[in-house]
Amino acid sequence: MAASTSTIDPRPSYFGDRMIITGSYTAGDTGVLTIDLSSMLSSIDFAGANSSGGIAPSVITDTGAVPATQEVNFAPDVRIDGTSIKIAQGLTAYPGQAGTFTVIGRR
Repeated sequence: MAASTSTIDPRPSYFGDRMIITGSYTAGDTGVLTIDLSSMLSSIDFAGANSSGGIAPSVITDTGAVPATQEVNFAPDVRIDGTSIKIAQGLTAYPGQAGTFTVIGRR
């Protein structure tokens, strides 16, 4: 795998002074995916992401459990950073699965 990439859908939706931006991203294995929306938004109110298909499980170790390893499903981790969003997944610092995103912000 390589670094994740993103594609912003060409037709955003508007309500009042807000814009809804949607798009998709590819899976990657190097670094957090940063999507810069500063050319479209002055601030971000909400950002969310969904993995395409089923969420791939991650194996974690729990020394107090029997068995000592468990499979856990992590949804994408989305963070707002000014007018950018950052997407990673679970225990990793990168989006391990492809998916889609939605952002609502002020124009």
